[in-house]
Amino acid sequence: MKKLVFIIIGVVLAACQAGERTENNFIKGYDEPVRGVWLTNVASDALFSREKIAEAVEKCHRLGINTIFVVTWNKAMTMYRSEIMEGFTGYALDPELDPGNTGRDPLQEVINEARKYGIKVFAWFEFGFSSSHQEDGGIIIEKKPHWASLDVEGNLATKNDFEWMNALDPEVQDFILSLVLEVVNNYDVDGIQGDDRLPAMPSEGGYNPDVIEAYKKDHFGNPPPDYHKDFNWVQWRAEILNDFMKRLYEEVKAADPDCIVSMSPSIFPWSKEEYLQDWPTWVNFGYVDMIVPQVYRRDSLFYQSTLESNLAYLLPERRHLLYPGVLIRVGDWQPNKDLFRFKLEENRRLGMDGEVFFFYEGLDKYTDILNEFYNN
Repeated sequence: MKKLVFIIIGVVLAACQAGERTENNFIKGYDEPVRGVWLTNVASDALFSREKIAEAVEKCHRLGINTIFVVTWNKAMTMYRSEIMEGFTGYALDPELDPGNTGRDPLQEVINEARKYGIKVFAWFEFGFSSSHQEDGGIIIEKKPHWASLDVEGNLATKNDFEWMNALDPEVQDFILSLVLEVVNNYDVDGIQGDDRLPAMPSEGGYNPDVIEAYKKDHFGNPPPDYHKDFNWVQWRAEILNDFMKRLYEEVKAADPDCIVSMSPSIFPWSKEEYLQDWPTWVNFGYVDMIVPQVYRRDSLFYQSTLESNLAYLLPERRHLLYPGVLIRVGDWQPNKDLFRFKLEENRRLGMDGEVFFFYEGLDKYTDILNEFYNN
């Protein structure tokens, strides 16, 4: 009952604060609202040739998209030429993107095309702390078995068919951070982005010996509970990821003060209960420059209530950092045009003049509405 009252109060507060975003209250580095799209290497061939990249970027420009979040780390492979991954796995680049081994670099190609139109490019580290998808840990766990996140039974932590590294392990954290910094130092990206897998780990995970011992030291010798959603156990692990988020932010800024740090977590509080993502803390304490929660709702009322409640977790002066992630395609499903229009109108009602679409291949269905909202 108390939780319900809190949510209701939060929704009211969010509505009251909706009009506070002004035309000058943009993300640092922007002089307009963020209007973005995710560009993937799954269910899309947009990254598989220089010509397709040029076509995709030109289409984004034509539709009024000003930010492309391009996948950079997926399936334990990079979409840029990585010395780190070449030394680790033998592959500097996902070989599917360059089967002829011509030396192409998709990330650089996206940057080159985007610069022609003034479009910002963010390196999106989609896979985050996941090691594999239906591959029993894949090449990462094969080479580094001690990096595996363990569940309460001592098995590799798996959720929704994804297998996971132990995001609480300093060595694993160093590895992921090294990839982020490799991009920041070597490419002219405008920003970097994590998502519901960075920083994240399923709450089923973390039952590793070293983690258990650290928990015992903080809890008078008591081990973590078997129930993985125990409030204190979730909070303790989430705080470790909060610390990592702070470190990532600081190290990116040390490498490039102008690089925007963005995250696209699951919706709160589900994100914390299921994936240890306490992202309101990241926003309210200044560990991110932009937050793009995945408000992937398939009906209007659920979208409205979810967006309002998530805004309410942020300090009023921080709410302008939030741009909603809007689902426009998954598998064969796409929202009808009425629902798509409703979501954009709801964003505007709450003071947000932009959003980020998942994903690029869904844009064609809404050309007329996008032109209406973005190009008028």
